[in-house]
Amino acid sequence: MNIETFRKYMTAEILMGPNSVRILEELLNKHPLSLSDTDIILDLGCGKGLTSFVLSKETAAKVYASDLWIPADDNKKRFVEWGIENQVVPFCEDANELHFDKKLFRALVSVDAYHYFATKNGFFAEKILPFLKDKATVLIGIPGIKTAYTGRSEELLVEWLGDEAYMFQSTTTWKEIIGNSDRIESVVTWEMECFDSAWNEWFDTEHKYAIGDKQFFDTHIKPYTCFVGICIKIK
Repeated sequence: MNIETFRKYMTAEILMGPNSVRILEELLNKHPLSLSDTDIILDLGCGKGLTSFVLSKETAAKVYASDLWIPADDNKKRFVEWGIENQVVPFCEDANELHFDKKLFRALVSVDAYHYFATKNGFFAEKILPFLKDKATVLIGIPGIKTAYTGRSEELLVEWLGDEAYMFQSTTTWKEIIGNSDRIESVVTWEMECFDSAWNEWFDTEHKYAIGDKQFFDTHIKPYTCFVGICIKIK
């Protein structure tokens, strides 16, 4: 994947946080998706659809772009503008109550979103797993707390994140949250290497939220946090 292909889309208008394309790049480089045009990817928490756009260009699969906060009609307009409307289908779905057919997806990708709705043990097995085909791959990239500070996110990050601090968990904690199932073959978690690049590219947009985050980068974000990569293989 050549991230420069997508550089012009990494703007304050489209990005909603640390560069989602940079995070997705690392996920795909470490765990490539080999998909055909008969396969479907669920991009869960797709925001304004940039990760869905990248997935449509980097794989042959159809992409279901689902987000709770961004209206599907808004994303549809972007997909038409980007020329991907025949490959990427927008949805507005709550991850707690998905309405797709069971065992529909060959892959699920979620960038900078999964932590908002999936911090409870058992969520994956109950709410996500039923929609995944056998042999499916799940790739997740989310902000978290460094392993050295496991269990201390509310203590260390509340000044920056307020009541959302609990969402930042370590690689080990996320592995526990994903849990076990007779359909899960493996769960791999790691602290991602794209941390500095993803944050700096967010700051470069000068989005008002980026300016706010930058005030906490040296005191809270860089010392204590990371991006957590998760790869789940289904039997």
